[in-house]
Amino acid sequence: MLVQSLSLPDAVARFGSDLPLPGRGATLQRWRVLADVAAQDLSLIKLFEGHADAVAILAELGGPPPSPGSLWGTWCAEPPDARLLFVARSGGFDVHLTGTKAWCSGAAQVTHAVVSGWNPNGEPCVAAVALKDPSVQITDRGWHAVGMAETRSVDVRFEQTPATQLGGSNAYVHRPGFWHGGAGIAACWWGGAAGIGRMTRRFVGQRDDPHAKAHLGAIDAALTAGAAVLREAAGWIDANPNADAQPCAMRVRAVVEDAANRVLHHAGRATGAGPLCRDARFARAMADLPVYLRQSHAERDLAALGGLLSDTGDALWAL
Repeated sequence: MLVQSLSLPDAVARFGSDLPLPGRGATLQRWRVLADVAAQDLSLIKLFEGHADAVAILAELGGPPPSPGSLWGTWCAEPPDARLLFVARSGGFDVHLTGTKAWCSGAAQVTHAVVSGWNPNGEPCVAAVALKDPSVQITDRGWHAVGMAETRSVDVRFEQTPATQLGGSNAYVHRPGFWHGGAGIAACWWGGAAGIGRMTRRFVGQRDDPHAKAHLGAIDAALTAGAAVLREAAGWIDANPNADAQPCAMRVRAVVEDAANRVLHHAGRATGAGPLCRDARFARAMADLPVYLRQSHAERDLAALGGLLSDTGDALWAL
């Protein structure tokens, strides 16, 4: 599948309507689409995955289906200095939203968003909100990175903005699909790394350079390992759609993050400075992927994964 030079509306129109929901028997097909888009444009996949995740959340929590032509974001990061308060109200909408959401990818492009926040009892909640409401202020603050610059992940202010709450408190994180979506991010990381690997292979070509060939071999090994774990995880999710997928998701994220970092390391050493300075697409991908990978929490995620393994027994690592 070739996914070059697509905008977010193009990507949603082309792939969104037929994209399977996770855990419904075609999770690997879903992840292949995400990986293919990511291989071409990491900023685009960040936005497209946000739309796809919002569609899945709406379906899982009984929200209204997205209207034709709508573009959705999923804004559920919870930094301590940016919080939304959910206050119940009467009328056609469930809640008012007041406060700031940070890291709002595609804020200037999307029409709606699934946003996380907190009710007055301090319980986490999520809601669907239309961004055309005049009480929504899309700022130009919060993003200075070169990598993933095209996502324009800025702060968004809400001031008593009407929204529809999705499920009860804690529904967002307690649904089985929460970790299905978390694992799907790894498919995006893998796709970005695969795109870098393919470009590296083209740059290196048929050069009679044993060092370049060694770097390509390392890239192949890393991507093959990541793909194997993604396929296994997708199969497990489809076979166990209502089970706790946290260990599965955290494991696949750890493996793919490691594979992507290996690809970044070997791609730069294989190509040298030329493509990094003279090929815009390669340079952008090499800048984008490290920023996207920081959606992982590094050692904190590894520690959490290790904590989940204490009662699993020796059969965990049987071949």
